[in-house]
Amino acid sequence: MDWHTLGNTPFLPPLYWRAALKRKVNGTTLPEQGLRCWMSVDPRHLAAYRKVCGFDNSPILPATYPHILAFALQMQLLTARDFPFPLLGLIHLSNRIRILRPLGSVGYLQVSVKTQNLQPHAKGATFDLITTMEDSLGPLWEAESRMLCRGVKLPGEVADDALLPPIDLTELTRWKAPADIGRRYARVSGDYNPIHLSALSAKLFGFPQAIAHGLWNKARTLAALEQHLPTANIEINVAFKKPVRLPAEVTLLSSAPGANGELQLMGASDIEHMSGRWRPLA
Repeated sequence: MDWHTLGNTPFLPPLYWRAALKRKVNGTTLPEQGLRCWMSVDPRHLAAYRKVCGFDNSPILPATYPHILAFALQMQLLTARDFPFPLLGLIHLSNRIRILRPLGSVGYLQVSVKTQNLQPHAKGATFDLITTMEDSLGPLWEAESRMLCRGVKLPGEVADDALLPPIDLTELTRWKAPADIGRRYARVSGDYNPIHLSALSAKLFGFPQAIAHGLWNKARTLAALEQHLPTANIEINVAFKKPVRLPAEVTLLSSAPGANGELQLMGASDIEHMSGRWRPLA
């Protein structure tokens, strides 16, 4: 993997325009270059993110916050000319976070993004978007988001890597996902995908209502589980199932606090929105 180090965080508006213009698949090879950038945490932005996602004030960064730091780098990588798939229309299937050391007292950080592991899928092709964060002492945090591009045909066997359904869960809490949560999360995340912003913009992409961001669902879940989970040496893996159509009320089911656990986010009529588990790092 070759790395290109940027001097500044990419400016998002031109990247939105580039994403809007690209609508077709133009290849089946992932780029061999990743992007890196040194950046700092803005306390005011972090406070706004905590508020939108339900995290308490803490000296420890929320487990999902590095995704926010990385978003502009991810946008630049996924809208580059050598990236083969259109960004609009990609489907986020799953997300795995590994916290290697406590995310406390973090200052100057290097965030890196790359793509890898292009694989055939029953509905197209998947790839992994890999994001890592490190400080002067070394790696802190890493994540793998599995993305689906529909309609791409690749040779090879289709893998079945779905998570098994959780068992022995009890209701922990529930919350409302208001109609404007997509717009509120967009303001703190930078992710202005039209399917999340309003019913009108979502209908342009085949959704009858706006849907909540998958990473907001995960962040809001981890905020509710803060007292359940250790602050480091943990892997948290979730699979996104049926989207949360806004507005909605959802219920979080969880196993008991412990080193290993499982979770499930459910909606009305027993619709499963997200399932997952946490484990100590091997």
